[in-house]
Amino acid sequence: MSTPAASASPERHIVVLVYPDIMAMDVCGPLEAFAMANALAGRGLYRLSVAAVTTDPITTSLGFSILPNAALADLAGPIDTLLVAGGYGHVAALRDPALTGWLREAAPRARRHGSICTGAFPLAAAGLLDGKRATTHWALAPSFAQNYPATTLDIDSIFVRDGQTYTSAGITAGIDLALALIEEDHGRTFALRVARSLVVFLKRPGGQSQFSTHLQAQFSAVPALRKAQEWALAHLAEDLSAEALAAHVGMSERNFRRLFVDELHETPREYVERIRLDEARRQIEDTDLPAQTVAKRCGFGSVHSLRRAFVRQLGVTPQWYRAQFQKSEAARDVI
Repeated sequence: MSTPAASASPERHIVVLVYPDIMAMDVCGPLEAFAMANALAGRGLYRLSVAAVTTDPITTSLGFSILPNAALADLAGPIDTLLVAGGYGHVAALRDPALTGWLREAAPRARRHGSICTGAFPLAAAGLLDGKRATTHWALAPSFAQNYPATTLDIDSIFVRDGQTYTSAGITAGIDLALALIEEDHGRTFALRVARSLVVFLKRPGGQSQFSTHLQAQFSAVPALRKAQEWALAHLAEDLSAEALAAHVGMSERNFRRLFVDELHETPREYVERIRLDEARRQIEDTDLPAQTVAKRCGFGSVHSLRRAFVRQLGVTPQWYRAQFQKSEAARDVI
């Protein structure tokens, strides 16, 4: 389903921790993604809080101030997701014992916690990144590595997940992370709707931004084509020929092909290969599934077809891709 059912999980509490001289986009970007999810669902999937040591106005990089709606000590109820925003004030923040002390106690109790951009610094100062993989803004990588050698810095990644700890790189990567969390909570199809509404990528694949050739969020405004696109995304392993897609939306194959090319500037076959390849990349990146399994799940049928698509579209083999970008340190080479 493209929208979470009303009987699904209760409202999740999202808390973004801020401090003076915060980056406005680091706060507003991710929160807008969660707010859009609420709007599209027609109900409160997420309860949003901006929290600080006190509720005094917080200065931002843009000159205006943010008024936190909660002080850290007054946050009520369990926290589902705790994110530390980044900003020029991160150095002062990591030296604030009230902030780092609260983080040290509260973050492990949340279902998941993490950071946006330089928010990784206060998170690390609280000891929450010790022994973990993490990322932050590339420009501050040397400083981070020098000050927090117990953390394995993955500076090429847009965002990194290590267990229930999530860290992301600069500014817009916070939106990438929020969309990934929404996908984790409510599925890929719904996250695609959120991404399209925000006019952004659903998920730039971690450190592989150079391979982000397909903007899945670009659905057609024509209802029949949009229906075909969404159906294809949810049924990658099935017959996605132009004939099958046309039949699904009640059109002749000829008219469907013509309208598809006119509206989307690619053939149905090109679209299908791209969405199948995008999902194959995700599975190769995030799992240890054998290539044959990935090929079947994504509709390629065989390892040979999967390999040909990788080489044609990305210029690399699935084996090379997994060796370079596999997120799991325990991953084995099964391609």
